[in-house]
Amino acid sequence: MTRQVHAGSLPLGGGAPVLVQSMTNTDTRDVEATLAQIRALAEAGCDIVRVSVYDEQCAAAVPALVAGSPVPLVADIHFDHRLAIAAMEGGIAKLRINPGNIGGAANVRKVADCAKAHGVPIRIGVNSGSLEKELLAKYGHPTPEALVESALNHARLLEDAGFHDIVLSMKSSDVRLTIAAYRLAHEKCDYPLHVGVTEAGLPGQGTVKSAIGIGALLADGIGDTIRVSLTGDPLPEAKAAWDILHALDLRREGIQFISCPTCGRTRINLPEIAARVEAALSDIRVPLKVAVMGCVVNGPGEAREADIGIAGGDGCGVLFVKGEAPRKITGDLAETLIAEVRKLAAARRA
Repeated sequence: MTRQVHAGSLPLGGGAPVLVQSMTNTDTRDVEATLAQIRALAEAGCDIVRVSVYDEQCAAAVPALVAGSPVPLVADIHFDHRLAIAAMEGGIAKLRINPGNIGGAANVRKVADCAKAHGVPIRIGVNSGSLEKELLAKYGHPTPEALVESALNHARLLEDAGFHDIVLSMKSSDVRLTIAAYRLAHEKCDYPLHVGVTEAGLPGQGTVKSAIGIGALLADGIGDTIRVSLTGDPLPEAKAAWDILHALDLRREGIQFISCPTCGRTRINLPEIAARVEAALSDIRVPLKVAVMGCVVNGPGEAREADIGIAGGDGCGVLFVKGEAPRKITGDLAETLIAEVRKLAAARRA
């Protein structure tokens, strides 16, 4: 098990639930636009949101962003230790820096001392595309060993300054390289690990790459916080992250949705019903497994094993609710299922 740090009030590592995070792509200096995106990401399920702090105006915006954010914020900083200190003094909950690029041991100690004073953990983020020249010369190209050595070298700078609330990441756009690097890091240290496949691409192929890389590691018990890195609007990142966690039963908040692929036996408009049900229930945070199945072969079994579900018949369906006898339903099957799920969610909240 990894050691535990805290991002604000949120525990990270040490057996705590895997945390979902994403990053804003607004101009951080625009407080209104950035807060709107932070709130949208929180509503979509992010536990933590990261913002770029790349100049003094960004740092000056941090207090207002912290005050208006419903979740802890991470400041992403490169090269300038003064921005890290300003962000922490402005109330940021976590830093993402690489200690080796902020100007020597004296600056690292200043950042470490400030982080200790404010209770701010630091993530060291190593990417295969920006490995140090010495390590590329040593290994020939980005390898798992090179990524982990880089991360631990950076961590040692903080350790030498008496700081140990460290989180590590070793990302690559190569899925196999990412998996191998995190497995090696898991063997070599007990620091919490921020897991992700960097520059995964657009939603679609990028989502698949992230699901394979992140999912393989989480299935091995590796990873304390995750970010799905997709090009464009960051909101799909949150949904993809939750889908990964739901698939592995690592987070149970909200709806885990099951629907069959349909076949020639299907006698209801299952794609339309499934789409309506999933969209209508996206706001529910009570943990429920909901099944929308199309026929009498696998349908009754899957629906019966869910908390609630339907199995399709010939223009009708059978509703299954745990603890109740199945009952036939007709008419608007989607509307009926949505209403029954909301009733069950309300009962479980009570």
